[in-house]
Amino acid sequence: MKIGNLLLIAVASLLLVACQSAKQVPYMTNIDQIPAESLASITSQAGDFTMKVGDMLHITVSSINSEAVKPFNKMQYISQINGTMSYNIGDASTMFYLVDKEGNIDFPILGKLHIVGMTKAAVEQYIASLICPRYLTEMPNVECRIQNFRVFCLGDFNSPGVIMASNGRLNLIEAIAMCHDLTLQGRRDNVLLIRTDPNGQRTVKRFNLNDANFMTMPEFELQQNDILYVQPNEYKARMSWSSPPQLAFGLGLLGTAMSLITFITVLGKK
Repeated sequence: MKIGNLLLIAVASLLLVACQSAKQVPYMTNIDQIPAESLASITSQAGDFTMKVGDMLHITVSSINSEAVKPFNKMQYISQINGTMSYNIGDASTMFYLVDKEGNIDFPILGKLHIVGMTKAAVEQYIASLICPRYLTEMPNVECRIQNFRVFCLGDFNSPGVIMASNGRLNLIEAIAMCHDLTLQGRRDNVLLIRTDPNGQRTVKRFNLNDANFMTMPEFELQQNDILYVQPNEYKARMSWSSPPQLAFGLGLLGTAMSLITFITVLGKK
């Protein structure tokens, strides 16, 4: 076969691979096929994370009577300045509540509270119910925020790494955007999610970003310490293969020997 024909076949093969890959690059190709009522009926759990061992929580209790709720706060309120109530932050390491290995936090006045497995909203309601009516005559406002909400992004992201969410919420699209999208070689049809539940059990879920139905999955809203992994496509996997040093050395010797044989053969024909 002539060299020109071989080059033509090689170029055609590369174009075929490129065409096949291009079909897998766009996100949510069927978004128009999902009924609007299906998207509208999705119950979003954004911001209502589940408590896990190792979480660092910032919990504040507020009320019209700031003096009455002062004992329930690690941050100590101080007098008004220009008509505005402020507070003394103090040492940041003492501001937060750590969910210990037994799933408890040590809360002022209330003591140890077992909250592992509870949602953010459930913890807020639980603490408020323990304070009122036993200590206060009116229901206080309790706000719980997670300080170490993080998601680990590995594989074929443009900027893989650990991303943080200061507001305690993150969905899959937001995580991808924070990692500056997937590379063109990253498989959008097989994004892996590894999640550890409050009992320490790991579950695995896969997303197909080409199919917009992934937005209707409950796992679309990420939880703290989730792991996202993007697998490279077959072309990149093949290109990243490297031969052992011994094989490379042997092939080099073989190439040199073939060159010598060819040179000697040409000289013998003269």
